Amino acid sequence: MLRQFLVSIAVSVCNIAIHAIVMAAVLWVARVASERAMLHRSFRLIAVMTATVSVLMAAHIAEVVVWSFAYAIVDVAPPGTDLIYFAFVNYTTLGYGDVTPLRRWQLLGPMTAMNGVLLFGWSTAVIFAVLRAVMTSQTEEGLRQKGVSSE
Repeated sequence: MLRQFLVSIAVSVCNIAIHAIVMAAVLWVARVASERAMLHRSFRLIAVMTATVSVLMAAHIAEVVVWSFAYAIVDVAPPGTDLIYFAFVNYTTLGYGDVTPLRRWQLLGPMTAMNGVLLFGWSTAVIFAVLRAVMTSQTEEGLRQKGVSSE
């Protein structure tokens, strides 16, 4: 059981690092999308949110791939199992149950799910933070255009 926890913790830390790096990319992408989408305020919102969510989705896919590599390294599933599918099912907590880990690695599924839930929650918080920042920026910009001080 200790080995399962150690592998799970190592992969989770790797995914947390990926997510942290992606947060820097999200901030950059959101800023660039906001600067380039100056035509109309609602277009800016669409551009920034599409860019933000796209980068976060790419991060989650990369994190699932990391789990699938870990599954392959420790030989967690029966031969012939599609490990990316298996990792996606665990990471998203979908839990079809059509593929189950070998008994000696049965804790990797729940640990993968825990990692996925935490990272999805982090992504959700970031999405709302970016949305709020864009909306606040647009409100302040609108007030400036009307000659009203936001202070």
